[in-house]
Amino acid sequence: MTTRKSKPKAEEFAPEALDALIGETRTTEELEVLFRQMKKRIVERMLGAELSHHLGYAPGQAKPADQANHRNGTTPKTVLTDDGTLPLAVPRDRAGTFEPQLVPKGVRRLPGFDAKVLSLYARGLTVREIQGHLEELYQIAIAPAVISTVTDAVLEEVTAWQQRPLDRVYPVVILDALRVKIRDEGVVRNKAVYLAIGVARDGTRDVLGLWIEQTEGAAFWLRVMTELKSRGVEDILIALIDGLAGFPEAITTVFPQAQVHHCVVHLVRGSLSYVNWKDRKTVATALREIYRAPTEAAAEAALAEFAAGPWHERYPPIVAMWRRHWEYIRPIFAYPPVIRRLLYTTNAIESLHMQLRKIIKTRGHFPTDEAAAKLLYLALRNIIANWKAPSPEWNAAMPHLAVLFGERFTVER
Repeated sequence: MTTRKSKPKAEEFAPEALDALIGETRTTEELEVLFRQMKKRIVERMLGAELSHHLGYAPGQAKPADQANHRNGTTPKTVLTDDGTLPLAVPRDRAGTFEPQLVPKGVRRLPGFDAKVLSLYARGLTVREIQGHLEELYQIAIAPAVISTVTDAVLEEVTAWQQRPLDRVYPVVILDALRVKIRDEGVVRNKAVYLAIGVARDGTRDVLGLWIEQTEGAAFWLRVMTELKSRGVEDILIALIDGLAGFPEAITTVFPQAQVHHCVVHLVRGSLSYVNWKDRKTVATALREIYRAPTEAAAEAALAEFAAGPWHERYPPIVAMWRRHWEYIRPIFAYPPVIRRLLYTTNAIESLHMQLRKIIKTRGHFPTDEAAAKLLYLALRNIIANWKAPSPEWNAAMPHLAVLFGERFTVER
């Protein structure tokens, strides 16, 4: 075992030095003024150090013989920071070749301000709401165009994220959609945001991408599957869907060996949408006899029994729904219980959708597809950062997946 070297601790200021710095400061307002002054001095000293490095000599030192350039006073500049505006005296050189790195030319926001704006945007606040929040918090008026510039810069990051390379193999990919209102050609329309969650061989999860579309179909899904393949995906073992039109044909065209299954959780939820509240618990128990049956034959018998019982007379669409999707339900019964439990559990995407809906509902509608993509991406980035280690169910299922799929599962990524 190698011994990790501990990082050297930063030196602490002596209490006497802090007392001298604070002086007679007593109130919170006085402390805030002191901190702003300190930040101003620190930033200006760092800018001065940058200019010294650029010129090759510090203030008060002799100028090198081969250096014709020299200091040439300062230029006033006001920048936005995490805690308000900060007036600075930016040093300049005679030749005009100095390019500050801490506060570059043309930049009016110190690092950290953009992160705060994006954090508020990711929580569902509109540009106007962010403007009001910053004005209330820091007593500064920020033009909406400045905030829009910050959030628009995310679009390049969204594009890079949507095109990033992916793993070669995903044992499970879960595809689902949530509905958002987006203005399109002057009319607010309901559009679907399709999300793909990939579960890697070690059980870690990742959102592979998001796609905004008004209608779905084989052509759309063929484009999505082709995109995943172009980003490095060579095989998908199991695809879980919620009755997505045209998807089975598209995925088997691009990934011929993929097994497509209808998500049982979504099917049960869809069934219960036809049921009165007082009957839901009893009907859910009856449906459990179908999808938890030990074999396909037992499941078909349970479905037939449900169809012959009183619930079919009261809620006839349920049996029709199950029979319509049965082609993509029955393959599940060939799996051992440990894998079936894994496929029944869609907590990952359910939790994801719940958090996204909470953010989206505050917006009403989006002006463009790009505006929706910005918010959803930033929200996804925050959500994914909090995803934890693989579930115990996955660890238990791995040996069974290795037996069922052989080298397709065990291949190195």
